[in-house]
Amino acid sequence: MGFTGLGAGAAMYGLRPIIEFMTWNFSMQAIDQIINSSAKIHYMSAGDLKCPIVFRGLNGAAAGVGAQHSQDFAAWYAHCPGLKVLAPWSAEDARGLLKAAVRDENPVIFLENEIMYGKAFPRDDKLMDMDFVLPIGKAKVEREGKDVSIITFSRMVGESLEVAAKLEKEGISVEVVNLRTLRPLDRTTVLNSIRKTHRCVTVEEGWPFCGIGSEICAMIMESKFLIC
Repeated sequence: MGFTGLGAGAAMYGLRPIIEFMTWNFSMQAIDQIINSSAKIHYMSAGDLKCPIVFRGLNGAAAGVGAQHSQDFAAWYAHCPGLKVLAPWSAEDARGLLKAAVRDENPVIFLENEIMYGKAFPRDDKLMDMDFVLPIGKAKVEREGKDVSIITFSRMVGESLEVAAKLEKEGISVEVVNLRTLRPLDRTTVLNSIRKTHRCVTVEEGWPFCGIGSEICAMIMESKFLIC
């Protein structure tokens, strides 16, 4: 609670702090500073104050931890106006999105995954370039397909790609969309994928009730341009 409040104040003063939670479960102790101070100050000051701060840490289930350390906070924070919410999967996501988060003028929630820390990913000169940054609010189609779309994020991208590879052997072509950003959500990429496949499966670690998948389902049903 203390260092989160100090970070929020420093951001309003013109710095760009990065606040790290050992696990996002501990952010419950600092929820007032995140939601009521950081997320709302731009609106409450009529645009006079900004809070360019990054909150990062471990999110979702890990190995050998209890229920109070296994929660997925994606839907919690994506629900709140004033926050941007990022959920990287690959090394490319983590590097490009974290740099974008630090440069952004808004408070950013950066949801990492402990299990992904031990995963290796290929790298190239583009990824390692000092100017490599990914845009916030843009999803990535990790695998092209024509029969069904899997819409997912964070560690579940890898799980979905494994499923897609297995289904390909059975003649089912699966498109996997890595959301990367949960708020703002890339509606265009998601809906274009579903227009192509006419079928959608959402995959996440969070609870199904009022989850990210629920929002995607609502978005699909609200779209006037989706032909199923």
